[in-house]
Amino acid sequence: MELTTKTYYPKLENIQKAATILKEVVAETPLLKNYTYSKKFNATILLKREDLQQVRSYKIRGAYNKIHSLSDEELSNGIVCASAGNHAQGVALACSKKKIFGTIFMPAPTPKQKVEQVRMFGGKFVDIQLSGDTFDDAYNAAKYVSDSLGKTFVHPFDDEKIIEGQGTVALEILEQSNEPIDYVFVPVGGGGLASGVSSVFKILSSKTKVIGVEPEGAPSMQTAINENENIKLASIDKFVDGAAVQQVGNLTYKICKENLHDMVTVPEGKVCQTILDMYNKDAIVVEPAGALTLSALEQYKEEIRGKNVVCVVSGSNNDITRTAEIKERALLYNGLKHYFIIRFPQRAGALKEFVMDVLGKNDDITFFEYSKKTSRENGPAVVGIELEKKADLSPLITRMKERNFFGEYLNDKPNLFEFLI
Repeated sequence: MELTTKTYYPKLENIQKAATILKEVVAETPLLKNYTYSKKFNATILLKREDLQQVRSYKIRGAYNKIHSLSDEELSNGIVCASAGNHAQGVALACSKKKIFGTIFMPAPTPKQKVEQVRMFGGKFVDIQLSGDTFDDAYNAAKYVSDSLGKTFVHPFDDEKIIEGQGTVALEILEQSNEPIDYVFVPVGGGGLASGVSSVFKILSSKTKVIGVEPEGAPSMQTAINENENIKLASIDKFVDGAAVQQVGNLTYKICKENLHDMVTVPEGKVCQTILDMYNKDAIVVEPAGALTLSALEQYKEEIRGKNVVCVVSGSNNDITRTAEIKERALLYNGLKHYFIIRFPQRAGALKEFVMDVLGKNDDITFFEYSKKTSRENGPAVVGIELEKKADLSPLITRMKERNFFGEYLNDKPNLFEFLI
């Protein structure tokens, strides 16, 4: 991504102006106490429910504020953006509301459901272009069109008006809270939301500690702050797609470095467990990025005890087709799902012996792929086993080895794991 070098810090009056502009299109989302997490952490845990926006994320705030700021000439020429999901929906709705034309570039593998949502919100005012395999591909295509045709590029995070629009989330939190806020946990992708929110709290509630939260597989902001340089990560885990970027914005990096009390990361598996818990216990559907802040509370359990804590739930655009993967990642993270290469003796009754004498009474085979080689004494199979308790793993491996079934444990061999599973 291209970087800007301008020194910029959001002004409160500009964020307040954005709040006035957004009244016509943005819902004032509720700040609700969550009893499940409040009881778990012995604290008052409040959820800022940005998942309840019309586009099911906070992204409409920045997108609309940016587009509203454009001149009549810029508006008539149209705008262009790149996004794999939430930003695209926010821009699409903003285009529809302002009745201007926008071209939205999305990676070709973007799920059809997300493409259809963008088309629904934008209607006749948006043209969707599927370009390349990754966000960077779509970004480069969008920038080429913007530069060559003179259209305004609406950046997903590294833009003053975007940051000011996202900062209105913090204004609402302060207006809605009856007590002083000790901690605010905010998800970080490119850093637009964290920049806006932290700037407001720095001015209006300086004692509040604002904690940025990133996925462990895409620690772009944490890396930039630690290295004192906004570097681009060589590779990232894209699972938390709403918060997985290789490089944060130059504006947002400077603001977050200055304003955030701390930057933490959470494993993707922990995020998955939070998604399942929020659905099963509170009937709240969140996307992976929307679960980041609640996933980070465990790391702060001592500090937040007895405190007033706000977690920004950033979005709920979760594709139901990902449910199996979410459950799988959660089980792996919790040590309840394990994959092995099992060496089955090529004789009758070997599989029965494995099931009856090796598996524990509550162990369940969830994956089985067998390849019989007549020239070998033992035939290898890739076997996935779900356990009832994490502690059941060691006895299981012991029984495998005692009966000469054990071949390889795959969970701690990521390259082999990815190739075989």
